[in-house]
Amino acid sequence: MESNEVRIVVIDDVCDVADAIAMQLTLDGYKVETAYSVEQAIPCIEANQPHCVLLDIAMPELDGHALAQMLRHRFKDTMVLVAVTGSAASEARVKDTMALVDHYFQKPVDIAALRKILPPLTTRSPQVGVRAA
Repeated sequence: MESNEVRIVVIDDVCDVADAIAMQLTLDGYKVETAYSVEQAIPCIEANQPHCVLLDIAMPELDGHALAQMLRHRFKDTMVLVAVTGSAASEARVKDTMALVDHYFQKPVDIAALRKILPPLTTRSPQVGVRAA
């Protein structure tokens, strides 16, 4: 891995959504991997040690909430977690997930707003862009 690349993992069970976000971020210069389930995402995250993970909250089997819990337990605050959902912010699962992540976006994701919260492309450490303690 190059020391100056910013790695992002995009997880969504709707392949077109994950692929569209990943394509845009790749064109911006980020190194992006996609996963279409939490089960696919875990080894991808372990292998790539991303600076940022975009995760859909509502997915079959294990969902984004469960993944956010696992990532916070395993990696603490060393990566930026961004929840993405089509569900209402008032839903209990969304509220619970929002407490675990750094940022939240309603679908469809506003790519311009997403760019503002992503680690800058000159990042040299996975500590850049993490939430404050």
